[in-house]
Amino acid sequence: MHRQLDAALSAARTAAIRGVAAAATLAVLLTTAPTAAAVAAAPEASPQKLQLMLDWFPNPDHVPVYLARESGIFRRHGLEVDILVPADPNDPVKLAAAGRVDAAISYQPTVSQARAEGVPVRSIGVLIEHPLNTIMTLETSGIKGPKDLAGRRVGYSVAGFEEALLGTVLRQAGVDPAKVQLINVNFNLAPALLSGQVDAVIGAYKNYESVVLEREGARPVWFDLTEHGVPDYYELVVVTGDATLRRRRSDLQALVVALDEAIRETRRNPVAAFEAFMRANPELDRALNEEAFRRTLPEFATSQEQSSEKWRRFHRFLLENGVVRQDVRPSDLFEAVSDL
Repeated sequence: MHRQLDAALSAARTAAIRGVAAAATLAVLLTTAPTAAAVAAAPEASPQKLQLMLDWFPNPDHVPVYLARESGIFRRHGLEVDILVPADPNDPVKLAAAGRVDAAISYQPTVSQARAEGVPVRSIGVLIEHPLNTIMTLETSGIKGPKDLAGRRVGYSVAGFEEALLGTVLRQAGVDPAKVQLINVNFNLAPALLSGQVDAVIGAYKNYESVVLEREGARPVWFDLTEHGVPDYYELVVVTGDATLRRRRSDLQALVVALDEAIRETRRNPVAAFEAFMRANPELDRALNEEAFRRTLPEFATSQEQSSEKWRRFHRFLLENGVVRQDVRPSDLFEAVSDL
């Protein structure tokens, strides 16, 4: 069961950074989005209703989101937030850009890819401040660092993006990427390690796959990408469409401020925050999510003031590695919370 959960979460997260759907699909969504006139004609409600779509199914990354709803933080900021779970991990950015949802949780790489393809979406807030993505192996592999990957088999899920990350880490360690055998493991990262199909994987999350592997009796070892040449980036951000931002700027500002308060409250009282999350999602494996939450807690954002340099550097990294084809100004990638 845990291997199935691992595969599902890995698939969700890696699929989400593939980019966005074809322009034709997005065009249909955009043409069916509610118009500003229609929204203006609707009577104002108090609190203001707002839809927030998760990046995928509920997991410990989302504890502050559920805490904000369950504890009344959203309501104190004048909002009634409907938390939506997407049917497909590519949906959040598409639907936010089209105005079909007011806001969504997504990834900085996804925002860069979408914007480079002309999709009108941008970040307005931060949930997870630094990458959770790692190169992960098992203690029994004898791999002590990236240089030991020479001549080894490395599993991956997403061509292009993960190849760019791995290639950067290998070159930083003095290893020719051609000396590493890449194997597409179809999102089954932990099972591929446990079965011996590969010696290491890229795309495993230090707050989740590490827990899955330990529960299977293994001892995982991982290398943070930003310690080996990859520029820092925001793991999870709050995104909205450009048109929605113009139409609902004050409500979106309230959302970001409320989430920031919920993150701080999660840090102050993690036990109560986790219990609020579990009450909202009683079907989840409690032990697995509790340990994953413990490892996620230090990763939540410390500020909602996003860095232009961080956005610029990572987009340039994607451009130089052929993941995106168009340069994009940081001002088109995110909106500073102070400007909302």
